[in-house]
Amino acid sequence: MSVNCSLWQENKLSVKHFAFAKFSEVPEECFLLFTLILLMFLVSLTGNALITLAICTSPALHTPMYFFLANLSLLEIGYTCSVIPKMLQNLVSEIRGISREGCVTQMFFFIFFGITECCLLAAMAFDCYMAICSPLHYSTRMSREVCAHLALVSWGMGCIVGLGQTNFIFSLNFCGPCEIDHFFCDLPPVLALACGDTSQNEAAIFVAVVLCISSPFLLIIYSYVRILVAVLVMPSPEGRHKALSTCSSHLLVVTLFFGSGSITYLRPKSSHLPGMDKLLALFYTAVTSMLNPIIYSLRNKEVKAALRKTLSLKTSRAINR
Repeated sequence: MSVNCSLWQENKLSVKHFAFAKFSEVPEECFLLFTLILLMFLVSLTGNALITLAICTSPALHTPMYFFLANLSLLEIGYTCSVIPKMLQNLVSEIRGISREGCVTQMFFFIFFGITECCLLAAMAFDCYMAICSPLHYSTRMSREVCAHLALVSWGMGCIVGLGQTNFIFSLNFCGPCEIDHFFCDLPPVLALACGDTSQNEAAIFVAVVLCISSPFLLIIYSYVRILVAVLVMPSPEGRHKALSTCSSHLLVVTLFFGSGSITYLRPKSSHLPGMDKLLALFYTAVTSMLNPIIYSLRNKEVKAALRKTLSLKTSRAINR
């Protein structure tokens, strides 16, 4: 659907406002999608907030694994909040616009939280590796200082890449059309609207993907190969089962996140289909964020016990009031 950009431009040189593509021309489909996304959004916010609260209030969970899980839950809250609210608004509003400044902000936070999650998942894999392959040195090598440094590096990498990519893309001119063929201000669909040569920007995106997505993923694979080798030589079946159950939740989250992200950003440009890109974007922004707290709570007895304790404590306080 074409958009009259004269309503969105201050001059002919650069678009000052953008419009998002319509989800569907059928109002009933938009309402159904709005309901589903809103439900996933609320489940994601509630689940991640409860996990963070349970970890912070339970001394038994003050360990490296749960420290990283609390960081991941906070990150997921920010990740979904950077995209989903605007997506919901576009589903029920005829005005599906966003200012240039709003698009810059949304893109920065999307990249920031996305890259941070890649690095944080790699740090969590390293923690699993140390716990299983080097248990005698685990307490010293995964001290509070080391965990804090790993988390700080993860958040710092996300911030640096987010600032760099966003600034590089929005230094370009956008001459029109001003309709982003996507749900939010993601890198490829916004870059497609830029004037002139964008080969340097595409190269910068590829380098960022290789360094900040592929590299953490390879570190995760290496960690799990070493873990698998260590598990296979364990003498007791109980030890093997305990070791595998320790990392199974993390491995499932890694598969969901990196699987959808790799298909989106590492495919050849010629194979990109707008419909498929939108479906994948919806998956890794809404579905995975909703599934992560469910995966960690259902497959972890300590988290389930802490959640029950937190919820019962809140309920008793509410009754006493």
